[in-house]
Amino acid sequence: MAVNEKLQIIRHSCAHVMAEAILKIYPGTKIAIGPAIDNGFYYDFEFPTTTKFTETDFPAVEKEMRRILAGNHDFVRKEVSKEEALKLFADQPYKVELINDLPADAVITTYEQDGFLDLCRGPHVANTKEINGQAFKLDKVAGAYWRGDSSRPMLTRVYAVCFEKPNDLQNYIKMMEEAEKRDHRKIGQEMDLFHLDPEDPGQIFWHPNGWTVYTVMQDYMRKMVRRDGYQEVNTPAIMPKSLWERSGHWGHYQQNMFITESEKRMFAIKPMNCPGALEIFKSRQRSYKDLPLRLAEFGHDVRNEPSGTLHGVMRVRGFVQDDAHILCTEDQLGAEVAKFCKLLKNVYHDFGFNDLVVKFSTMPEDHVGDLATWERAEKQLSDACHEAGLEYEIQPGEGAFYGPKLEFKLYDCIGREWQCGTIQVDYQLPSAERLDATYIGADNQKHHPVMLHRAILGSFERFMGILIENFAGAFPTWLAFEQVAVVPISSDFDDYAKEINDALLAHDIRSNAYLEDENMKAKIKRISQEHKTPYILVVGQKEKDEGTVCVRYRYSSQKPQETMKLDDFIAYVEDKVNTHFIGI
Repeated sequence: MAVNEKLQIIRHSCAHVMAEAILKIYPGTKIAIGPAIDNGFYYDFEFPTTTKFTETDFPAVEKEMRRILAGNHDFVRKEVSKEEALKLFADQPYKVELINDLPADAVITTYEQDGFLDLCRGPHVANTKEINGQAFKLDKVAGAYWRGDSSRPMLTRVYAVCFEKPNDLQNYIKMMEEAEKRDHRKIGQEMDLFHLDPEDPGQIFWHPNGWTVYTVMQDYMRKMVRRDGYQEVNTPAIMPKSLWERSGHWGHYQQNMFITESEKRMFAIKPMNCPGALEIFKSRQRSYKDLPLRLAEFGHDVRNEPSGTLHGVMRVRGFVQDDAHILCTEDQLGAEVAKFCKLLKNVYHDFGFNDLVVKFSTMPEDHVGDLATWERAEKQLSDACHEAGLEYEIQPGEGAFYGPKLEFKLYDCIGREWQCGTIQVDYQLPSAERLDATYIGADNQKHHPVMLHRAILGSFERFMGILIENFAGAFPTWLAFEQVAVVPISSDFDDYAKEINDALLAHDIRSNAYLEDENMKAKIKRISQEHKTPYILVVGQKEKDEGTVCVRYRYSSQKPQETMKLDDFIAYVEDKVNTHFIGI
C-alpha cells in the first residue's frame, strides 16, 4: 500500500472516531459525511439546538477520541441490504437520504468500531491501535450546507489534521504557524498592496505598491511569451449567448457566468478566453503553414464564484490569466507541449520555484473521441515531459472529457504545494460540432486543428498571493515595488539624496527619496517594516564629497552595509534585476 493511501485510510478512520466521540458527548447529534482531505479530515454534524459547538469544545472531544483509540477496537465491515440499512440508520436523516439515493442493486457497507456504526464504503484500518493518539488535532469549525446546496440545512463542519506520526503533526503545526505570519491578506494591508471591499466581493482594488508588482509580473510574462513565439491578442469582455452555446459553456458553466441583456439579446461576461481565441483563428482562412499558431492573451475573466469560497486574492471573481491557446496539427502536439514545459520551468525558476511536481491526467470514463486518438495524445504528452526533463505522477481517469492534461504544482519556502500551471489537449472546441475551426492542409483539404489550452502562473491575482506568502512580502529586487530607498542623514543632504534618486530613476530603478522631517533611524525602521525595500542608501557629507552611497541591505545579517560608487551600485542592482536574482 502506498504511503499516501495508507495515510488517507488512517485519516478517514480517525473521522469515524471523532464522530463516535461527538455522539457520546452530545447525544442527539445527527451525522452526515466525514471524508479524508489534504492533511486530515472533516465531519459534518447537526447538533441539538441547545448545543453551540465551538473550538472551546475541542479538548473534551480529543480526550474522548484518545480514550476510544486506547481501547484497541476493531473496525468491522458488513454488507447490508438497502432495507436493513434504512432500519439501522432510521434515526439519522442524512444517512437515510444517502441510502435512498443509492441504486436498488448497490452494495451497501457499514463499519462499526466500539459500538459506533457508520454508513461507509471504506476502507478503514483494521484496529484503532493503528491510529496514533498524539498524531491528530482538531483544527477548526465552519458552516457547510448539506450537499453544498444553500437551500438545504446548514451543518457544523469540524475539521481535524491527522498524520501517521506525532512528529509529522508537529511539523505541520509549525508550518501553519509560519503560514499565518505570511498570510497575504495581512501583509497586503501592512504593505499597502491592495484592499478588498465587502461591498464588492471577489474583486481586488490594487494600490500603487501592489499594482507595481503586478505590472512587473505581467511585463515579464509578456516578454517571455513574445520570445517563445507567441502573438498577443485581446478579445471582448462581453460575448453573445450564441457563442457560449456553440462552445458548450452555456450548457455546462452558466451557473458561474455573469449574464447581461442588451437590445433583447443575451450576453455573458467571459469566464474564460478560449472561444475568443478560436474566433480570431477563424477570422480568415488558415493554412497548415500558419501552424502552430500561438495566441497569448492576458484576458480579464469574471466568474460568479460563491461568496463563501472567496479568499483574499487567492480565490476571486475577477482575475487575469496568463492565458494562451496553441492551434496546431496533431503531429505538432508533442513538440508544442515540450516547448511549453521548458518555458514553464524557466519562468518558475525566475520566480524562485525549482521544485515541481507534474500530474498527468489520463482518459476518464466519460470521454469523447476514439481510443487510438487518446492513446496517441497521451504518448505525446508523456514523451514531451521526458524531453523537457520532467517526471510525472499519473492521475488515472482525471483528464478532461476532451483530452489528457498536465498539471504543474510548485512548492513554496515552507513546503506548501500550489497548483498553478496547466496544459490541456482539446480536440472538441475546434470541431465541426462546436466552433468549427479549420485550416487548409498540405492535401488542399480542410482539417480541424488541435487546441492546446495552457497557463503558467494561472491567474496573476492568485500567483501574486503565492509570491506574497512565499517571500513574506520581501520580494526579490526585480519584483519589489520599491527597489531602493534613499535616506539623507539630515535635511542638509536632501539635494544630494534627490540627485541620487533621479539618477536611479533614469536607469529605471524603482527608487524613492525620503525627505520627510523625521529621525533617520525612524525612517529606516519604517521603510524596512512597511516596504521591505531591498536596498536603503544612506547619504551624508562623506558620501556627497566622494560621490558614493552607503548601502544597507535588507538582510544585514547576511550582508553588512558597504560604501559604493553610485555607478557601481547601479550596475549591481541592474545585474540583480536582469538575472532575476532571488537573493540580495
